[in-house]
Amino acid sequence: MLNNKIIKKLESVVGREYVITDDNELIVYECDGFTKEKHKPEAVVFPADTEEVSEAVKILYNEKIPFTARGAGTGLSGGCLAVYGGVIICLTRMNKIIDIDFWNRTAVVEPGVINLLISEKISKNGYLFAPDPSSQQVSTIGGNVAANAGGPHTLKYGSTINHILGVEVVLPDGTIEQFGGKIEDTNGFDITGLMIGSEGTLGIITKIIIKIIHLPEGYETFLAVFETMDDATSTCSEIISSGIIPTAMEIIDDVMINALEKAFKFEFPKNAKAVVVIEIDGIKKGMARIGEKITNICTANNAREVKTAKNDEERDLLWLVRKNAFGAIGRIATNYFTNDATVPRTKLPEMLKFINEIGIKYSLTIANTFHAGDGNLHPAVMYDETDTDQVERAFRASEEIMKKCVESGGTISGEHGIGFYKKGFMHWIFSEEDLKFMKNIKKIFDPDRLCNPGKIIE
Repeated sequence: MLNNKIIKKLESVVGREYVITDDNELIVYECDGFTKEKHKPEAVVFPADTEEVSEAVKILYNEKIPFTARGAGTGLSGGCLAVYGGVIICLTRMNKIIDIDFWNRTAVVEPGVINLLISEKISKNGYLFAPDPSSQQVSTIGGNVAANAGGPHTLKYGSTINHILGVEVVLPDGTIEQFGGKIEDTNGFDITGLMIGSEGTLGIITKIIIKIIHLPEGYETFLAVFETMDDATSTCSEIISSGIIPTAMEIIDDVMINALEKAFKFEFPKNAKAVVVIEIDGIKKGMARIGEKITNICTANNAREVKTAKNDEERDLLWLVRKNAFGAIGRIATNYFTNDATVPRTKLPEMLKFINEIGIKYSLTIANTFHAGDGNLHPAVMYDETDTDQVERAFRASEEIMKKCVESGGTISGEHGIGFYKKGFMHWIFSEEDLKFMKNIKKIFDPDRLCNPGKIIE
């Protein structure tokens, strides 16, 4: 239990103005993007650097008070909830890009840096940071690493883990350690890989060494319009099987098209059941030939129309619409919950039919905008939080969709993480021995269960 003496100690580390204890202010930190569950912390502290994180953690460790790291709070699985009260350690003040090394194509950043700002900072030198979750305008790199976030361009470039070389971590007893470094391969066990995707349950990441890559020489971005979802999903599988690996392939269904039309007046083709945003990048020479092959595959799969972005402005508009899709749902629904279960790409037609059936079964509207290239589904189940029955139906529907994904050879999360919400479903994909092994790892790092307790496996 937090008391005034402990609060004074925390204030002595980070400064009085960077400790929140007022009930009204703490409400802001009672949930993340998963708003169904709410757990208010007893305090929130805002450290300015690794040393302050370490000192704050030591105070809490000695008093056996639980603590949870938090970034922008955009997570969708309840990963930064203060399940057992205690203290939230908010890392948004730690927002510096510490070093950029173009010669070695690396950068060192703090966890509170906004994802998109990294690419904006280095783009004038011809570089980018490839992981681009749809929330990249607001989500922090620390949160991306914690959940191993993906994004539209995961298909070609991989998820966050493929772009992290090392991390500095404050362990649950306050010890500062660095794992990995600026070189690609390091000796010994891959502790960096263990930290990525561990959702802050093994320690608090305070610095991140990232890989940066050259901007492609050119892009081609297409919008293919389909009368059926089956044709849209089949097109994506056929493009991959033809030997083409696009940078991204994103599908938007008719429910989401309606929301986007109301929000952006994009003038989508009327009565389309699905549109596919397809992008290729690389050396300009030969790109037209690949683009022609993609267009032919779309046409062979009954595409009503295939448009090509004529310039950067049209390309940027397409991606603006795609990356703001879930924000547009506010035009057609009071509340919604977005899942991120994943299936093999060839199972997409079957899964989209199932999602439609689930919507009918529970009398709920479900919109679909998803990463078709890697089978990462994002069904947005809409509901009104003032209607208890609707809330219950929405989460039963979501659970059935996840279960079906697992039965189809997929998994319960492609990028949002397990957090608090999905920990009860881990037995669908792991044996008791698997889960016991994970719990033993947690126990080695955090024997007192103080570091983001109640998540993933607890």
